[in-house]
Amino acid sequence: MNYFPLLMNIDYKKVVIVGGGHVARQKVEALLSTKALLTVISPAVTDQLQHYIKEGLVTWKEKAFEPSDLDDAALIFAVTDDEEVNNAVEEATQHWQLLSRADAKGRVDFINPAVVRRGDFVVTVSTSGASPGLTRQIKADLAEQYGEHYAQYVSFLKEARQKILTVFTGDAKKQQLAELLDPRVLKWIEQGEKQKCDAWLQQCLGGKQ
Repeated sequence: MNYFPLLMNIDYKKVVIVGGGHVARQKVEALLSTKALLTVISPAVTDQLQHYIKEGLVTWKEKAFEPSDLDDAALIFAVTDDEEVNNAVEEATQHWQLLSRADAKGRVDFINPAVVRRGDFVVTVSTSGASPGLTRQIKADLAEQYGEHYAQYVSFLKEARQKILTVFTGDAKKQQLAELLDPRVLKWIEQGEKQKCDAWLQQCLGGKQ
C-alpha cells in the first residue's frame, strides 16, 4: 500500500481512541501536542493515561465500546487486543471518518509516522509498517541530527521571512529569501548567539524596516 503523507490540522476535532493499554497511551502522547479533543473508550486504562485524564488532557469513558462513541469523530483509533472489539469499531466507522487499526487486520485509512518535532519544524519517518524497528532507528538518527536549537532556528527564519516579504518585491525578494539559508545563521543559533542573527537580518533589510 502506498500511503499519502500529509500534516493534518486536527485542532478542536474529536479524536476517539478505543482501548486503554500501552498502544492507546502512545497514541494519546502523540496527539498531546495538538489541540484535538481526545476521548478514550475503555473499561480500564494505564496509570499514565490516568495521569493525563486527571490533568484534563483526555476525556475517559469508562465502559465497553458502543457505536455511538464514534459520533462526530474525525479520527478513530482501534487499539484494543480484542479483534472482535476492533471489528466492531471498524463496522461502526462511517465512510467519511478516518480509522486506524493497530492490529492491521481490517480497514486502515492511515498510520502514524515517527515524529521529530522542534517547534514548527517537523520531520516524520515511516516504513509503512514494514519495520517499526528501522523507523525507530531512523527517528533517533534524525533527532540527533536536528537538535533542539532547530526550534529557535525555524522561528527566526519565519520571523525573517515575514519581514522580507513586507520590505522587498520581485527579484530582490527572491534573493533575500535565498540568503536566509546562509549557514552562519544556523551556526549562530546553535551557539546561542541569536543577537548576531538579528544584526545580520537588519543588515539584509538595509534599514528599510
